[in-house]
Amino acid sequence: MSTRAAGGPATSSKGRPSPGARRGLAAAAGILTALAFQPYNLWPLVVVGVALLTVLVRGRTLRQGFGTGYLFGVAFLALTVSWTYVIAVPVAVLLVVVWALWFAGVGLVTALVTRLPAWPLWVAAEWVLGEYLYSRVPWGGFGWTRLAFTQADSPLAGLFPYVATTGVSFLVALLAAGLAWAYSAYRTTTGRQRLQAVAVVTLAYVLAVGGAVAARAVTHTSQPTDTITVGMVQGNVDGVGLEAFGRARSVTNNHMSETVTLMAKARAGLLPVPDFVLWPENSTDIDPILDTETNQVVSTAVRVANVPILVGAVTEGPGAYERQTTALWWDPVTGPGAIYHKRNLVPFGEWIPLRAQLLPLVPMLKLVGAQSVPGNSPGVLSVDVPQHGTTRIGVMICFELAYDQTVREMIQGDASTGGGAQLVTVQSNNATYAGTGQISQQWAITRIRAMETQREILVATTNALSGYIRPDGTVVYETHQRTPASTSVIMPVRNGLTSAMRFGAGIELALVAIAVAALAAAAWRSRPARAKASPVGQNGTAPSS
Repeated sequence: MSTRAAGGPATSSKGRPSPGARRGLAAAAGILTALAFQPYNLWPLVVVGVALLTVLVRGRTLRQGFGTGYLFGVAFLALTVSWTYVIAVPVAVLLVVVWALWFAGVGLVTALVTRLPAWPLWVAAEWVLGEYLYSRVPWGGFGWTRLAFTQADSPLAGLFPYVATTGVSFLVALLAAGLAWAYSAYRTTTGRQRLQAVAVVTLAYVLAVGGAVAARAVTHTSQPTDTITVGMVQGNVDGVGLEAFGRARSVTNNHMSETVTLMAKARAGLLPVPDFVLWPENSTDIDPILDTETNQVVSTAVRVANVPILVGAVTEGPGAYERQTTALWWDPVTGPGAIYHKRNLVPFGEWIPLRAQLLPLVPMLKLVGAQSVPGNSPGVLSVDVPQHGTTRIGVMICFELAYDQTVREMIQGDASTGGGAQLVTVQSNNATYAGTGQISQQWAITRIRAMETQREILVATTNALSGYIRPDGTVVYETHQRTPASTSVIMPVRNGLTSAMRFGAGIELALVAIAVAALAAAAWRSRPARAKASPVGQNGTAPSS
């Protein structure tokens, strides 16, 4: 229902907002979209915010689309990831102003592809392309604010096991683009055509939401082959912000103490006796293998529990002044065993890109400490659980939750582990961000991963949120922040794969390919008309006038 002439803008300039109003609306669109994320959780607003951005850039030049998208991104990120200020205010400002460039790119390509027929489809695909890129580039990306991560409590959550996070992001963007199309059609048509536009979009919403609700009613979980009782320890830390860990080894002492409490409750019959115990990321702040005192504390905790502990450790190496964030299986008889190193590291939090060049310029980066080195294998530990034999335990460490490929490879496994994760754990250290929106944002992502993988997930953090989540995203148990806590839960051992885990990578690549093709088609369609060739005389020269 476009009123656009071929090659021209989608609508006339009549009735368009002034440049100042447009900038204000772009910021408003970013704020509306941000309010769909935790801790606000006004998830329907993501459709409104993205639709408003689409309306603002449709029919505009590429430069205008870029600028409008950038303002959207600044407002959006300032509200969603402002919690990075606890590291340093300049870090938060830098993150916002740099990462907003990706949303500027989304605005630009949206302005371009809305010149094509059936443009809502291509707009949605471009959002997937944008998320694909900013989840990877630069320095491993920062895909913390993808559209799908607003949908943990929405009817669309029923689609996570089918189409994965990427597919849900696409659908959210498609619903938003459809709303933008209906608005544009309503403004530029009259009578029956207006009703048709409203009817088409309403039907699309009913089908999408109804289909998702029906999908959620279907059971996807595979039948468990066993059940294992797992203890969870949240030991708490002594400080806040960058000083959260307090004195060296105090975090490890805290987790040893809370393990004693857990086992006392279990042996008194107040909790099921665990088959192993889960400690969080950074529950040792010094290498427990190399440091004698830390080793003794962990060994004491393991002896008290009399079952293995999956320790979240900081380990030294592989090179000089390097470290790794590690999940370490510690057996009461054989000691340290199976090991997994975190793969997705936080830039400027765990490692410094361009370290040699940036450290002299920004001395405060020294607070990061030794350079973290990523692991290179899936997060699956094939271990011997007492009374249950060999079990494949999946491990996601904090920031890794945002990375689809890391989650898929954990569930799928490889030859080195003999298969994918049969039960899933998350180790996290959110102590630095206590009291900020980061905590609830990560919790929502964790719930989405439970739905996507159709696995129960047990989470242990240093000081919250820890807890237990069912495959439908329901929270069974949740701790409070800044307090010690422990419990034990009975976890099913599962082997099945959802469609999201089998085909998620293919869904993503297909949508990215569609986005690239749409971009190419829109660029070709929008190319400047070639100047008509002048008549050429028989001797090969243009006739004189």
